[in-house]
Amino acid sequence: MTQAKEKHASGHQTISMRKTLLFTVCSIVVLDSFISPAKLGVPAITVRLIAVVLFFIPYGLISAELGSTFPANGGIASWVERAFGEFPCVLVGWMYWLNEVFWMPAVFIAFSDWIKIALFPGMPDWVMASIAVGMCWLIVWVGIRGIELSVSISAMVAVIKTVLMLLLGAMGIVYGMKYGFANDFSGSWIPKWDDTIKYTAAIIYNLMGFELISSVGDRIENPQRTIPRITLIAGLGITVLYVAGTFGILAAIPAGSVDEVDGFVYALKELCRVFGSFSGPVFYLLIFLASMTLVVDIVTWNLGSNETFMSSELQKRSPWLAHRHEKNGTADHLYFVMGVIATGLILLNYMFTGDANSIFWTMFSFSSLVFMLNYMFMFPAALKLRFSDPTPRVYKVPGGLPGMILCVSLCTAGTLLAVIFFVDWDIHSYAFWMEMIGTAITVGSGWVLYRRGKKREMQSESSPRSSLSGEGLN
Repeated sequence: MTQAKEKHASGHQTISMRKTLLFTVCSIVVLDSFISPAKLGVPAITVRLIAVVLFFIPYGLISAELGSTFPANGGIASWVERAFGEFPCVLVGWMYWLNEVFWMPAVFIAFSDWIKIALFPGMPDWVMASIAVGMCWLIVWVGIRGIELSVSISAMVAVIKTVLMLLLGAMGIVYGMKYGFANDFSGSWIPKWDDTIKYTAAIIYNLMGFELISSVGDRIENPQRTIPRITLIAGLGITVLYVAGTFGILAAIPAGSVDEVDGFVYALKELCRVFGSFSGPVFYLLIFLASMTLVVDIVTWNLGSNETFMSSELQKRSPWLAHRHEKNGTADHLYFVMGVIATGLILLNYMFTGDANSIFWTMFSFSSLVFMLNYMFMFPAALKLRFSDPTPRVYKVPGGLPGMILCVSLCTAGTLLAVIFFVDWDIHSYAFWMEMIGTAITVGSGWVLYRRGKKREMQSESSPRSSLSGEGLN
């Protein structure tokens, strides 16, 4: 292919199938939150495989049809607009972006905590907060530098994640043979009812992200062919990686001792015992690489969330927020606002609690709740577009209309399950009121954004008429 053909109409490089695949792997495989279902013990692997069959595969099929049929920028927001109109599109774009604003500080709080545990156990809170803030602004800088840079970095880190997760599984086997398994893999793999549904919600959350690359859909090389293929390949690969990683964790750490925030660090340190006298250097190398994946998770999702929000006609609501960098074409003002808000949240949370676990899960639960609500629009949109939009489909969910109905039903039910269990239903807790009030404010502010756009639209339409009237009088 010639260089000219590799250029997008905007003058920027197109995204190849290889980078699209690796970007998708990077966006879905996360190391900071995949650990929590391991508290179920060995049945956590069974639950993951059930979630793959009943949720992940249908979700991938739906995303493949939508992404290949409607490859314009915006992904989930553009699909929702086609199906349900402007306000749901604005709300989805807004919630998708706001989730990232809260998730970014939560991840970097976990990042600082990993550095403290692994390297500097006595690190004071103000240093941890400084590291988290510094990482936020590094991400802002990377994001503004260009979409191509963000995609390329994500592709490289997808390879690191793949190696780390497979290595966890391999070390788990060696660890078990050498020291004995921390959990009984010869026992029952059948999940018990108690906490299974709660952690199934976390597993479903960990499986989200197929649609993210479609936020820059018009940059993808031949999306009609690329998106269905990478969805299949990525889906299989991600399943293997999560199962391997979960096995490795359970090989070294008893289920009851799994730390839901820092368990990855503790498990990795324990597993590195298999390297004998080299366990220390190997652990430091691997924890450094793992920490870098947290940073790049934010690069990936910041890109997707900003482009999704921009596609919800943000220019009509706030020209300042919708500004694009003159040279790089990135949503520079949105990145800047993200950095400011994330900095404030990090500082406020450390001042009020100073407890990384509490901080992480409070922000994580709210951002997760807002994030999952987007899919309550996306999955029904796929079904509605089958009826309302005649655009030819290069790829369709197998099974015709019944197949689409089944996939949408399974995915909507899984999403609703996650939404319900991400809420802390203790009405006396701070987390409950943060989630309820925060969600209400999010939806209300989404409505304000929508009305602001309609008002500006009406004003722009009336201005030419007023001008013409004035000319007639003169």
